[in-house]
Amino acid sequence: MAFTAFGADLEAADLPVPEPGPGEVLVRVLNSSVNGFDLGVLGGYLKGVYDYEFPVVLGKDFAGTVAAVGEGVTGLTPGEDVFGVVMRPTLGQGGFADYVVVSEQYGLAKIPDGLGHTHAGVLGLAGTAALNAIDAVAPTHGETVLISGATGGVGAFAIQLAAARGARVIATARPGAEAAFVTGLGATWAVDHTDLPAQVRTITPRGVDAALHLAGDGPAVAALLTDGGRLASTLHYMPDEPGRDIKATVVMADPNPATLAQLAAEAAEGRLRVPVARSYPLAETPRAIADFTAGTVGKLAVTI
Repeated sequence: MAFTAFGADLEAADLPVPEPGPGEVLVRVLNSSVNGFDLGVLGGYLKGVYDYEFPVVLGKDFAGTVAAVGEGVTGLTPGEDVFGVVMRPTLGQGGFADYVVVSEQYGLAKIPDGLGHTHAGVLGLAGTAALNAIDAVAPTHGETVLISGATGGVGAFAIQLAAARGARVIATARPGAEAAFVTGLGATWAVDHTDLPAQVRTITPRGVDAALHLAGDGPAVAALLTDGGRLASTLHYMPDEPGRDIKATVVMADPNPATLAQLAAEAAEGRLRVPVARSYPLAETPRAIADFTAGTVGKLAVTI
């Protein structure tokens, strides 16, 4: 599924199978998923940040089997199950395709027993961003962590990772199904984002120890931190509040092999739930993107 120019629709395209160069791996893709990054690519918002090599195949996540390896690749052989994140220097090849070429050294890991292609195909980018964000704020047992944007893929993983460290999680979610979703993942409280300050202050009048800004208004989230609090933002928000002792980190997902292997092991062993809300065939990728844009709970998978 590719688009041929800025402003063009995403459509099915018949492209040549790419060939792996030195240090590269050709993956036969079986599953992928929709991420916010894909919307930025399709909308042309990353023009000037990345070079677009049209036709641009969309999709950051992938899971599948090794089809071939390039010169110098020694750690993988054809037929092995792998997953990861497409981390090429330009935008051209993506995971919404039969094949993609990726580096052996970065953005790629083996799929362990117990983790299927569907779950592996939605884990890479969102799971990495969640783990990097949780590591940035480093919650300890008994601390309170606010997660703004908790119902999306990154938020769903972040809730579980924070709760596993003994933190008490306040997750943004609408009353009803969304609230049940976040509490089912380990959040102690669900709060409506439309009344965020009042609801959070009711739970913890002094403020929260740490916060993840994955969606919503950055200043409103930062204002709920206690002095000395920690903030991690995947939306590049950095608070500018003189006199407040806040440690803020902008999080860029770093899908190195060790991180991917850690996430895969936790998912395979049942310690990390991979919440797939719905799966779409490749031809229905535009519908998956539209549903993602409208707001979803959990991850949307694409089956190749």
